[in-house]
Amino acid sequence: MSKRRLRDLPAEALDGKRALVRVDFNVPLRDGAVSDDSRIRAALPTIQYLRDKGARVVLLSHLGRPKGGPDPKYSLKQIVRDVERLLGVPVEFIADPAAGGAVTRRLPRGGVAVVENTRFWAGEEQNDPQLAQTFAALGDFYVNDAFGAAHRAHSSTETVAHLLKPAVTGFLMEKELRYLGEALVDPKRPFVAVLGGAKISGKIDVIEALLPRVDEILIGGAMACTFFVALGLEVGTSLVEPDRVDLARTLLAKSGRKLILPRGAVIAPSLERAAERKDVTADQIPPGWAVYDIDRATQVDFRARVLRAKTTVWNGPMGVFETPPFDAGTRAVAEALVEAGAKGAVTIVGGGDSAAAVAGLEDKLTHVSTGGGASLEFLEGKPLPGVAALEDA
Repeated sequence: MSKRRLRDLPAEALDGKRALVRVDFNVPLRDGAVSDDSRIRAALPTIQYLRDKGARVVLLSHLGRPKGGPDPKYSLKQIVRDVERLLGVPVEFIADPAAGGAVTRRLPRGGVAVVENTRFWAGEEQNDPQLAQTFAALGDFYVNDAFGAAHRAHSSTETVAHLLKPAVTGFLMEKELRYLGEALVDPKRPFVAVLGGAKISGKIDVIEALLPRVDEILIGGAMACTFFVALGLEVGTSLVEPDRVDLARTLLAKSGRKLILPRGAVIAPSLERAAERKDVTADQIPPGWAVYDIDRATQVDFRARVLRAKTTVWNGPMGVFETPPFDAGTRAVAEALVEAGAKGAVTIVGGGDSAAAVAGLEDKLTHVSTGGGASLEFLEGKPLPGVAALEDA
């Protein structure tokens, strides 16, 4: 998926021009303050490059899921101070995009403005052309740097890219497409995928898309329990998708030796009774107990397989990692990826829970995606509307 890049535009196309930049500032807030600014930091290289080239930078983003119109708790006005702090310059706030044209035209060269939450306007999620026209009036060219929203066909991610030219990738989007694209098209081998999370239904398309491409898929998380049931094993009170058991059986049959299930599990009567936890083999899970993590034997096995790999893509935790001590399996996979990366392997982590699981380790991994749903759909081979709408290289 070769798209025209911001770095491809000549200097004269940027100097004094208004750059409408779709960023992903969907950041967590606590008491009206940003509690994790990593998504803002991820957009800084693109913003700073445009500023250095004399562009006037206008930032579009959504925040949360406001229902039925504007809601103060989802206002992007709350993040303006953080953007100012990280950029070291004052930042204008545009409360209404319909009236924002004059503000964007009077920005100084290198000036920055943040537009109110795109989802405050009803047409955004309906991909309304009229709203896209309103957004397009705020810029002279369009840059999409919001990979995390690229799987959504919204006014600010898709239609505006057809209206405002040139329409190019920012540095973060370019990086996402390069690393995920290379992993799928031309991976260094052995190529291993590690897939976890609660539900097999959310990963079926990924498993089916990756099976012909990878050397192994390591399965963890509660989704492994559906595979255990497909093998006729007892899983107690573990989370299972009964309507997916036949599908799991089919996947096992057609995967040959590529699909690697956990050797065992960490089980407990409930999350509240974690002190009673114990490791058991996959065929020894008793009724009344549930699986909450991969066991120590599986951690060792998965580590060895990751260390043999030259490319590893990981999406989804190995257990209930937000509730220690059931985070051990997820941490073990994260540490194995760091170890593999230190030996020269390409290590890519999908967004969402996986990104949260490697917090603090980002600089020791090849790439940590900023998009959970977008990275999954990319791995499934689905076209991303926010990327497809950009100009081809």
